[in-house]
Amino acid sequence: MRVNEHMRCLDFPCTDVRHECYVVPDVEARPETSIVLISEAAPADHGDYYYAPGNPLFQQTTVQAFQDAGAHVASIADILDLGVYLTTAVKCGKTGYGIEAGTIKTCSFLLEKELALFPNVQVFLLMGDVAIKAVNYIAARAGQGRVIPAGSTYKIRGQAYFFRGKRAFPSYLQAGPSFFIEKSKRKVIAEDIAAALRLVR
Repeated sequence: MRVNEHMRCLDFPCTDVRHECYVVPDVEARPETSIVLISEAAPADHGDYYYAPGNPLFQQTTVQAFQDAGAHVASIADILDLGVYLTTAVKCGKTGYGIEAGTIKTCSFLLEKELALFPNVQVFLLMGDVAIKAVNYIAARAGQGRVIPAGSTYKIRGQAYFFRGKRAFPSYLQAGPSFFIEKSKRKVIAEDIAAALRLVR
């Protein structure tokens, strides 16, 4: 089953995102997937998305992040072959720097359906505050507490967090041009990806 055949937004109720940028991964939901990496939002240009042809921006930064973590990959296809699935918490593009909490909550219903396609996941990589908030909303609807506590990522790292009984890592956003600028965050991203890969080996 292809992911985008299982879920879609029908009425686009959110007002602070660019609906023309809406995208859900057009890839097979592999049952052997062991890691789900959730980043922030769809890019402004569909050509920059993870699964776009050529050498899209999200591929460039994500492949580099996995290489920094010691993985021998050169493409998104190589990352998928490691048992990693890549998606965004918000399926539309941003209009500004941030995304309203209501939009993250609304789109978390789509994310919840998406995650249900991967029953064998062992690790969730939550790349940035939007991904963390989305997973916290899903957990709250299930009657669970926060997966990740409030606070700056650098302060809450280093503890073991769990979502649906599986490890969840709060990390920084790896998809986008800022990845090449913020070297300290890039180091943290590599550490988190490496830890996730070790857990599933």
